[in-house]
Parts: sequence; structure tokens; C-alpha cells
Amino acid sequence: MASLRDLATARSGDKGDTATLGVVCRDPADYPLLAAWLTPERVAAFLAPDVRGPVRRHELPGLAALLFVLEGALEGGVTRSLALDPHGKSLASSLLAMPLPPDVAARSRLASAPAGR
Repeated sequence: MASLRDLATARSGDKGDTATLGVVCRDPADYPLLAAWLTPERVAAFLAPDVRGPVRRHELPGLAALLFVLEGALEGGVTRSLALDPHGKSLASSLLAMPLPPDVAARSRLASAPAGR
């Protein structure tokens, strides 16, 4: 099954108890599809219970990217957390493991990718 990793790359950052995740399309042609599918609600549900606060999304169509702001994601922040990943660097990798529904994969550039990709 295809995952978000097949369509995008991601980077994460942190400030206090808030993490940011930038999701950038590998192919800008997939941006409208990704923007329609990858909602803040879907991201919050996939990353629960690690993210306990609201999730906001900012669209960056000129970069074919989405920026997610995840509040309550770092157990108090780097100086307070005893978590193994107080910076939230693994959140980006976790999000990229999100499975793509077959209809989303079929409408993306993956549908025309060579077999065995």
C-alpha cells in the first residue's frame, strides 16, 4: 500500500510545546490532491495520542507544501520533557507513514510510475 512518503517529504521543528511539520510534495502536480486530502483533522487523528492540542494548517501552494502547527505535541517542550524525542523530529517520519487511500494514490503521479518503483 502506498503511503504519504511516496508523495511527499517532511521536516519538523519545535518551539516550546509546539511542533511544526512541513510536508512538501515530491511532484508539484500532486499538490492540489494532497491539499484536499491531508487535512488538519486527518493529521490530528493519525498522530493521536502524541499530539494533544489543536492542529492548524497553512497552505504554501508556491512551494507545493503544507505547514502543520501541532500544539501540545512535545510534553512541555525540550527543557521539561522526559520524552525520548523532545524536539519532535520523529513526528515528520511518523506522518510520512500515513497510508494513502487507494483512490488518492490512483489520482496521483504514482498511478503512472513505473512498476517496482
